[in-house]
Amino acid sequence: MSDHPAGFENDYLAEAATLLAHDEPFPGGAVVPPIYQTSLFTFANYSEMADTFAGRRRQPIYSRGDNPTVMEFEARVAALEGAEAARGFSSGMAAISATVLAFVGAGERMVVVRNCYGDAYRLFERLLPRLNIKVDYVDGSDPDAVAAALPGAKLLYLESPTSMMFELQDITQLARLAKEQGIITSIDNSWATPVFQKPISHGVDLVLHSASKYLGGHSDTVAGVVAGSAAHIRQINEQTYSYLGGKLSPFEAWLLLRGLRTLPLRLPHHMKSGLTIAERLKAHDHVERVNHPAYSNHPGKATLAGYAGLFSFEVTEDIDIPAFVDALKLFRIGVSWGGHESLVVPAKASLEQTPGLNSMARFGVSPRTIRFSVGLESVEDLWADVAQAFDRAKR
Repeated sequence: MSDHPAGFENDYLAEAATLLAHDEPFPGGAVVPPIYQTSLFTFANYSEMADTFAGRRRQPIYSRGDNPTVMEFEARVAALEGAEAARGFSSGMAAISATVLAFVGAGERMVVVRNCYGDAYRLFERLLPRLNIKVDYVDGSDPDAVAAALPGAKLLYLESPTSMMFELQDITQLARLAKEQGIITSIDNSWATPVFQKPISHGVDLVLHSASKYLGGHSDTVAGVVAGSAAHIRQINEQTYSYLGGKLSPFEAWLLLRGLRTLPLRLPHHMKSGLTIAERLKAHDHVERVNHPAYSNHPGKATLAGYAGLFSFEVTEDIDIPAFVDALKLFRIGVSWGGHESLVVPAKASLEQTPGLNSMARFGVSPRTIRFSVGLESVEDLWADVAQAFDRAKR
C-alpha cells in the first residue's frame, strides 16, 4: 500500500515529538506558554526605548510587530523546519502575500507551479498585474520546463504536492536550478508539514504554511507562517510585514502552540487512514484514478517521509457527484482541511467559483474530481460511509 507501514516513526517524527512536548520553564512555573494578550509593551527608561528602536536590544514594542506568545510559536516552527527564523501571520494568504511582495517588485517576474492554491492564484492574477508583476506558470513536475522559465525571474514558487491534483516536484533539483541563477525559492509545505518534509534541508529558501491546517489541527484558528534564513525573514519584516498588517494574534498563536503538541501523533493517524481509504478507492469500480503521492513514481517523492490524509480521486461518468456528496454522512462538505473531521470538496462545485480567476479551470481539473480530507474518525466507519454514498449515487 505504501512505503511507510502503519505505526512507523521517521527521524522527523522522533525529533518533533520531544521538541513540541518539552518546554523550558515558563514564568511562574507554567507548563504551557502564557498568553500575552496586550497591544503594547512599555520601557523602564529612555535608554531601553532608544536601544530597542535602534536595534541594539530586542524587546516587543507593539503586538503588530513582536509579541512573546507569537514569538514562541515562530520559534517552534523555525526549529521544526530547520530554519533560522520564522514570522507568523493572521492567515496563510497573509504569509504568501507578504513573502511574494517582499521579494518581487514592479516590473519583475516570478515562476509558479501549476495547480497552485486557488486564492494564491487569484492573488497572482488579480493583484500582481496591477503592480506590474508578471507570473509564469509551469509544470513543476518537469524540471526542464522549470529551467526554461527561470531566467530573469526573482522568485520560484512551489507546492509539493500541489493543490487538488497532488503533483510532486523534485524540490532538491528545482532549488538547485534556482540557486544557480540567484533566484529565491519558496514552497507551500502545508500538506506535508515539517513532520513529513523539510524543504530547507533540500535547498529551498522559504517555507510557507497555512497554519490553519495540520499545524493547528483543530479547525479553530486561521493563521499562516513563513520560515527561512534570518536574512530572508528580516527582509519580509522590513519590506511588507508591518505595513500589510496581517499580524498573528496572541490567542491564536497560543492555540497553534497547543495544536503543535500533538502534531507527531495526529499525522501518522491521518496517513494510515488516508492510505486505507485511497487504496480502497483505487480498487473501486466507480473510480478511474486516485491522485495521491503514495502512488507517484516521480523523483519528488524522495523528499517525503510520510503522507498526509488529503488527496483526490476521479469518479466514473455514471456517478452523480452531487448525489454522492449529499449522501455522505461522516465526510462533511467544506473547504480547508487538517482538522480532526473528515471533509469533502467536489471540483464540480469549485469550478463555479470566481469565473475567470479559477485555478482549477485554468489548469484543467476534471469536474469529476473529488477531494477528501481524511480525519481522525474510525477508518472503517469512514469507508462504510463512502461505500453507501457510491451505492446511492449510481445513475
